[in-house]
Amino acid sequence: MELEKPLLGLCPIGKFVFSNEDAIKHKCLIQKKLRELDIPFVDLEGVLEDGLVKDQQHVNKAVNHFLSARIDCLFVPHCNFGTEGAVGMIAKKINVPTLLWGPRDESPLPNGTRLRDSLCGLFASSKVLRKLNVPFTYIENCHIDETAFAEGVDTFIRAANISKIFRNGIRIGQVGQRINFFWSTIINESELLDKFNIEIVPIDMVDFIKASKERAVKSRAEYQEEVKELRRRYEVEGFDDDEPLINLRGARDEFLAIGRERELDGFAFQPFMSFINEMGAYGNMVASEVSEEYAFANETDILGAVSCIMLQKANFNTNPTFLAEFTVRHPDKTNGVLLWHGSAPFSMCHHEEKIKLGYHWILSSQLSGMVHLRLKDGPFTVARFDGEQGEYKLAVGEGKSIDGPKTLNSYLWVEVDNWARWERILIEGPYMHHIAMSYGNFSKALVEACKYIPCLEPVVLNDRI
Repeated sequence: MELEKPLLGLCPIGKFVFSNEDAIKHKCLIQKKLRELDIPFVDLEGVLEDGLVKDQQHVNKAVNHFLSARIDCLFVPHCNFGTEGAVGMIAKKINVPTLLWGPRDESPLPNGTRLRDSLCGLFASSKVLRKLNVPFTYIENCHIDETAFAEGVDTFIRAANISKIFRNGIRIGQVGQRINFFWSTIINESELLDKFNIEIVPIDMVDFIKASKERAVKSRAEYQEEVKELRRRYEVEGFDDDEPLINLRGARDEFLAIGRERELDGFAFQPFMSFINEMGAYGNMVASEVSEEYAFANETDILGAVSCIMLQKANFNTNPTFLAEFTVRHPDKTNGVLLWHGSAPFSMCHHEEKIKLGYHWILSSQLSGMVHLRLKDGPFTVARFDGEQGEYKLAVGEGKSIDGPKTLNSYLWVEVDNWARWERILIEGPYMHHIAMSYGNFSKALVEACKYIPCLEPVVLNDRI
């Protein structure tokens, strides 16, 4: 997966009544720090004198420059005070996530004067942003080398990347209709398009199966070599011949081709029973492989796919996501629970485990192809985008992996801070048991992103993050 970060517009703010030299000094320190943090940015060098906004007359030049650069988010550091009207107008006109911060002020000079009043300027600018109904992220007034600054910028950039996908539009490929008895995955497609710019792209299951089989025939020699390697690397049970596995290779490549051709961000897939019967195998391996590149939700869970996309954007697309389920409590730990489902990305497999392709864990089917693996250890974040009656929420939480008894399919025993709280929030809704999972800590970024996604309310599962 390719690293992706949003483009930041660096809009340093000064004011004529304080030291211009000190403002330039802090502007340069900020530029240096952003480079150290590997944040891509464009600034106002060569556009405005000293690369600083110091007057309301500078608004249009700054706005036109940033719009031409197609920035994804805006940073308005107050380098000596703050030209509050300019801050408000620039942020309002550009209309992207906005970050507000200023360096902590030093002691007054021996004669009692001060080079800057950055904190005071922040109070003024924040009032104007509120007055103009501009949502913004705030980093506490601190020195640029303090942890609070680096962590605050990181949270903001991730939040901006999450909200960017909603502005650009999310496209989910739906392969097959909703499963009849899965009422929990019923959605309001029109509302998703109107409120969140989420477009569902229908893909006929008959056409998909036909195209997958055609690929299997056309690339048979290549796929046979893949199957040989697959049998060598994995524990393969129940496949007397290679034909079903070759069919699954074709289905995998058909998913990937559709994703590229239709510019999709993810898939919602109806995995049974038409696909299984036609392929001669369960399709979990296909889901595991495709989810290395695209958000992938089995059981036609459209909102699950959106949840996975949000997590992918939070981690800058560096790690895949897994649409898991909360299933059973840990037998010994009060705050332990099982994260489980059919098809985690293979890259999530524990280093001590060997992936198994075998029979269904509970159904007495003669067909094979279910994925069985234990997930690797580490801290994780979960997220669930969901809604009912026109009200949408994003539940987010963090926890850690723990030891637990062996089970089947893709699984990880986890521990959270207060499972009783998590359980009550998730049960009382509007959520279902599917929840997107990725390794790392992204709750703060997901919560912050909701500021920039209209009609979406964040709900924190942890007691605190």
